[in-house]
Amino acid sequence: MTVGHEFGFELRVCAWAEACWRPERDGAPRIVARQLGTKRRRWDTIVVEVDPEGLRQRAQFGAQRLDADLLHVVRHAPTDWAFYRDALPTPEYPWRYVREAVHRASDRGILETRRDGNKIEIRRAMAYPEWVRRIVAIENKPDLDASAADALTTQLRRDVALGLADEVWVATADDAAGGVQRALLADLPVEAGILVFDDDWTVTVEWLPHGLATAASGTRLTSRPADGADRPATGFEYVDADWKAHTRLAIAERAFERGWRSYVDTMRPDCRQFRLVDGAHGYVPACAAKAREQSAAECGGSCADYEPEPPGWRQHGWPIEGGPGATVQAVLADRRQRRRE
Repeated sequence: MTVGHEFGFELRVCAWAEACWRPERDGAPRIVARQLGTKRRRWDTIVVEVDPEGLRQRAQFGAQRLDADLLHVVRHAPTDWAFYRDALPTPEYPWRYVREAVHRASDRGILETRRDGNKIEIRRAMAYPEWVRRIVAIENKPDLDASAADALTTQLRRDVALGLADEVWVATADDAAGGVQRALLADLPVEAGILVFDDDWTVTVEWLPHGLATAASGTRLTSRPADGADRPATGFEYVDADWKAHTRLAIAERAFERGWRSYVDTMRPDCRQFRLVDGAHGYVPACAAKAREQSAAECGGSCADYEPEPPGWRQHGWPIEGGPGATVQAVLADRRQRRRE
């Protein structure tokens, strides 16, 4: 591969998934995001397969995500006026947080509120749609050596047991000899699919995944044998199906808001060395000073090559009104918005 770091590989996998997913049935409507999950587990790439009409209805709620508290309020809001404590299911946290979420939803125009004395009554402004069909998680390991495969195997076993995603995949790259180490792939759980990318970013599906039971309760593996032996987990806890359903929707909401192009939010496109280059399926960042693609960790104000745009650049009109950095952000934001629509 011509990409020298996992960040660049990850962006290309996201771009490929947006353009080509799913391998055996291309064209399924989807939103792709990166570095999302739960506080215990974060996936490199998330593919959210969506219902087109549901996605259009979801867009009416705005480009910002609905967090877990807002989802609790909006999804259960009644069609007729009712006191919010009577209308909403009892939460697992204090009601004051629900009251705060009611105000936030009202401020965003996605919930109607009125006062009846000291009580706050609520009414649905619009129905929250069933827009998420499936969630697919992809782990990106371009250089799959023995240690990486071992760590990946442990992670994937936890993913399979929990069943939060409908499918889990591994994306890797051909090595210099023209193939991946099949012995390493053989140790991965059979439930996980395997994608192999070659030098021109043609993908080969080495193994199709098993569909996971997302609608059923799951098992969270909490510990492994102390000696690292390949034996079943020594500790676990059950996770109910309602928690999984709510968490999946919260992940999908974050994917809807961020998309995979949000990498620019933590980089410095206002540096005069920052470039966007065509990465086969989508634009990826590069650094003119380094004469190569940079990682997200490298691109910041502390970089030795960082050079702010001259003020004069930002005084130009179209097509770089506000400076090249602002134009880069606008282009990526426009492409992200198109995926929401």
